[in-house]
Amino acid sequence: MSDRSALRVRLDRLSREFAKFGAVGGVGVLVDLGVFNLVRHFTDLQVVRASVIATVVAIGFNYLGFRYFTYRDRDKSRRTREVTLFFVFSAIGLVIQNGVLFAATYGFGWDTPLQSNIFKFLGIGLGTVFRFWSYRTWVFRALPDPEEKQAVQAAEALLERAPRQASRRQPDRV
Repeated sequence: MSDRSALRVRLDRLSREFAKFGAVGGVGVLVDLGVFNLVRHFTDLQVVRASVIATVVAIGFNYLGFRYFTYRDRDKSRRTREVTLFFVFSAIGLVIQNGVLFAATYGFGWDTPLQSNIFKFLGIGLGTVFRFWSYRTWVFRALPDPEEKQAVQAAEALLERAPRQASRRQPDRV
């Protein structure tokens, strides 16, 4: 496979992954904003507390979507590790996301329903960039492609033999 076609294949895989991530994430955003606005409308909770509740509900929804739709072909052998990392990185994303809302609300006094939704949405965007990177890098690790695995094993075997062959060719020095 040429470098150009290999790059095309990788970009195609990444674009499909990004589209699936976006589909699950898009529904997750609707869940997050919906729960947020319901909590704000029907309770007297402060804006950031309502947002944290909504984010936690969306995180639970997103895990199911990512595991069983976006990353269903990924390694499933270490589920406890996966779930732990998912919730750790989701918590970091929650802090990023709600930090934007916190700064807007308490730093600048922007607390109308429209302003809260705008800054919640901006926070979701920043949190999503972090989550996409962390989930694909650490949580839902890709299984090695059989062709790539075979090429890596062949390269490792070649590297292991090279020092031995080089030492046989050099005469002993006294």
